[in-house]
Amino acid sequence: MEHGLATDIAICIIAAWVVAVLSQIARQPLLLAYLVAGFAIGPHGFKWITNTHEIATISEIGLSLLLFMIGLEIDLKKMLSAGKVITFTALAQIVGCAMFCWLIFDLIGPAQTRLEALYLGVAAAMSSTVIIVKILYDKRELETLAGRITLGVLVLQDVATILFLAVQPNLKNPAFIPLAHAFGSVVLLLVVGFLASRFILPPIFKMVARLPELVLVGALAWCFALAGFADYLKLSPAMGALFAGVMISTFPYTLDVAARVTSLRDFFVTLFFVSLGMAIPVPTWSYILWMMFLCLVLIVSRFATVFPVLYSLKQGYRTSLLPTINLCQLSELSLVLLTLGKESGDVSDHTFGIASFSFAFLAVGSTYAILGNNFILQKVVPWLNKMHLHDLDTVFFTKEVEKPKRICLLGFSWTASSLIAEIQREQPALLSEIIVVDFNPVVNERLNQRGVRVAYGDITQRDVLHHAGISHVEIIICSLPNTMLKGANNLKLLRQLRELNPDAKIIVHAELLSDIPTLYEAGASFVSAPRLLEAGDLLHVIEAAGKNLLEEKRTAQAEQLEARNEVIA
Repeated sequence: MEHGLATDIAICIIAAWVVAVLSQIARQPLLLAYLVAGFAIGPHGFKWITNTHEIATISEIGLSLLLFMIGLEIDLKKMLSAGKVITFTALAQIVGCAMFCWLIFDLIGPAQTRLEALYLGVAAAMSSTVIIVKILYDKRELETLAGRITLGVLVLQDVATILFLAVQPNLKNPAFIPLAHAFGSVVLLLVVGFLASRFILPPIFKMVARLPELVLVGALAWCFALAGFADYLKLSPAMGALFAGVMISTFPYTLDVAARVTSLRDFFVTLFFVSLGMAIPVPTWSYILWMMFLCLVLIVSRFATVFPVLYSLKQGYRTSLLPTINLCQLSELSLVLLTLGKESGDVSDHTFGIASFSFAFLAVGSTYAILGNNFILQKVVPWLNKMHLHDLDTVFFTKEVEKPKRICLLGFSWTASSLIAEIQREQPALLSEIIVVDFNPVVNERLNQRGVRVAYGDITQRDVLHHAGISHVEIIICSLPNTMLKGANNLKLLRQLRELNPDAKIIVHAELLSDIPTLYEAGASFVSAPRLLEAGDLLHVIEAAGKNLLEEKRTAQAEQLEARNEVIA
């Protein structure tokens, strides 16, 4: 059914909204709702929209905006600090998965030729950046160590895909020059982006800083300028948008830009997922059987190449397993690659249909897997123990605490980092009486370097708390909000702590004021509500602003920050 562009967009948004409301009632992921809506209204469903090209083109704006905002929030220093881990993992995953899948598909799979098996193998080695990033962003796990490793691998996957796309026209007669040209294009994109963000953009943004509208328009202009330049270089525009965000992530205006772009991004991202749903073919038994085979090979390839590398790099169970689970998908760029192969006669319609259906199936399945990755982790850990694969608690960090400590910090994030820095500055002798329980190997290593005792493990697990000596400490502090406690909350944790140590003074965190009485009834000695302290600080800032004393407040803050050397900056 042919309509104008405005009508097609209206149909997409209305369908997405209706199905999303139903999915919320059924407590299903929004991503699944958008894919279902796209399939329903597309050429394989009710055929309300048959010309999907215009919608697909517009939806690419959403992909660019999403990756631009992700780039704004990427801490490049943290990414570089995990550079060795990301690089080794990405190389092993990309090369290992591509070779493994190529071999399997050549021997057993639906591919009719070795070249078609190569296309399918490379496609199966790539994961969906937009799906993974959106879910991790919504779960607030993008800034975790596992999230940063996942994102780093995804970026290198995209680079590898682009390099493959560069040589794709010459696969029947491979040549070195196209590959060198593609690599040079990536380097040129990075150099131009860096130079512009270093020398051109700062004075321009500073000049228009008093007009927030111009800051927003300028940021969007920069986003699409670099995306357009990437497209000119025959690279992915989405990669250009990601680099654009990273390049200006240190600017003081990024928080305001991100807040203003969010609504615009959500609109276009919705169109993006609806357009993906339109590409899902009607399943046949042949599609379903080969789809299940392809998905199984892909998942096995991820667990065979990602987990062993991260585990060998001493990242522990959690940081090794979560990226493995996160990456179990097929990429949108994989479909682009297979489309080009189909146009050149290297890939059959049947194989492309299987890949498209596999993409949709994995998009849905991996959404549930990522949302429930902590549950999967808990189920897999006993099997890893039976295989005599030891976690970091038996490799690096304390398992049994020989001498009980007086204070225990459960979980280590921003508040705990600031507390350790405050103790180090005011009462350094107190550090020897503290034990920290956390599963971040990077944080644990840095704490050990500062002489702080560490027990590696998940604080929601009873065995971990027991081995950390929780039953003997005098003061227990959990400064993590419920959103960061995976598979638990402060109330559940508090009840478990009270069983293990009835006499300890337990301090827990509350985001909602209504939770405070419940936590006291459950046995909390004190409930910390940081929002109350922050409100008091803001009131002092308002008073200082009324007296034109903000400059003095900023100076005092700068002096305070200068003297601090926190584990998590």
